[in-house]
Amino acid sequence: MGLPKIVVMGAGFGGLMTVRGLQKQLNHQEAEITLINLNPYHYVTTQLHEPAAGTLDPNHTRVAIDSLISRDKVRFIQDKVTGFDPKEKVVRLAGTEENLSYDYLICALGANTETFGAKGVLENALLINNLNSARMIREHIEYNFARYQASGEKNEELLTIVVGGAGFTSVEFVGELVDRLPYLCAEFDIPREKVKIITIEAAPTVMPGFDKELVDYAVNYLSGKGVDFRINTPIEAVTEDGVILKGGEEVKAANVVWNCGVRGNSLLEETGLETMRGRVKVDEFLRAPGYEDLFIIGDNSLVFNDEERPYPPTAQMAMQQGQHLAKNMVAVLRGGDMTPYVYAPKGTVASLGRKIGIGTVGKNNKKVFGRKASLLKKIIDARWFFILGGISLAFKKAKL
Repeated sequence: MGLPKIVVMGAGFGGLMTVRGLQKQLNHQEAEITLINLNPYHYVTTQLHEPAAGTLDPNHTRVAIDSLISRDKVRFIQDKVTGFDPKEKVVRLAGTEENLSYDYLICALGANTETFGAKGVLENALLINNLNSARMIREHIEYNFARYQASGEKNEELLTIVVGGAGFTSVEFVGELVDRLPYLCAEFDIPREKVKIITIEAAPTVMPGFDKELVDYAVNYLSGKGVDFRINTPIEAVTEDGVILKGGEEVKAANVVWNCGVRGNSLLEETGLETMRGRVKVDEFLRAPGYEDLFIIGDNSLVFNDEERPYPPTAQMAMQQGQHLAKNMVAVLRGGDMTPYVYAPKGTVASLGRKIGIGTVGKNNKKVFGRKASLLKKIIDARWFFILGGISLAFKKAKL
């Protein structure tokens, strides 16, 4: 009988924490660990809004997977997962016809874009969902600014940026945009007042679920920088010319960035597992219902609080899940018992550009504003790089 086979799908926050925990805690010849990821690098999804706005080099957000794993303990496969069968216990890959078998499977695949039924989103909108899409947004906006100057018509739709959604990442993206615009306008000789940023949200508030005092601070700050918030206004369609709102109003814009939310990975739905918006309600050990060997973490898992409301799929939750799951897997392999996973939120901090932020920290959710919050956000980002690669990587990637 061979060694137990552990397969981890995805090298995001949760997947990497699982793999790094396993390689640290397991001895040689205790298990065969395989990590599958589409790219040869890990990228920090919580920083994608910055390269999308053009305020950060995209390469700053990524780290080579080879530098993060021990090749003598972990086998890395760069490939696209096309499906998996929890009954047959196999994973299907795009690059080979042979299925990859497993004894334990950890699903840490990233999320898919949620359209909420709006037409034309995937065909016409720009999405902040990976490193290349962030590059596309920056280049698309710069191209349209150049077109505005090169065209004798001076079409102001080329200078109109519509952001679909006013959630966490959208607000961070808009904050970076307002910081970038003075430089962008100077580069292309465009008056700042010609540029329009319109943020459209279906919910009755910006950053739904966030503290009202913090939300008001963010809205007042960004509105003072020229951002137009349209709240309680669903988008029904994204077209080649802009967006169509509920009621029929058309907002013409050559730059539409859709960031209204995410849903779990579609591969989970294809397996026949019961899902809610593509996410699986896991048990206290992060297992899919009915399976002892299938674990689901990160964007694809549903974890409920004491009030039976699901926690939002945040990076800190994925990290905690990965760390906890690694310990449980080691316990199982050594004949021990798993312990239940309990999420311990440590607060949430959002940037409103490079120097201003908002957030809550600690068990008591102490509110932080302005430069203090911005510095805290940078420290949180640097901490992730420290966890990945120690002090040298943290210093290399820090934005302090």
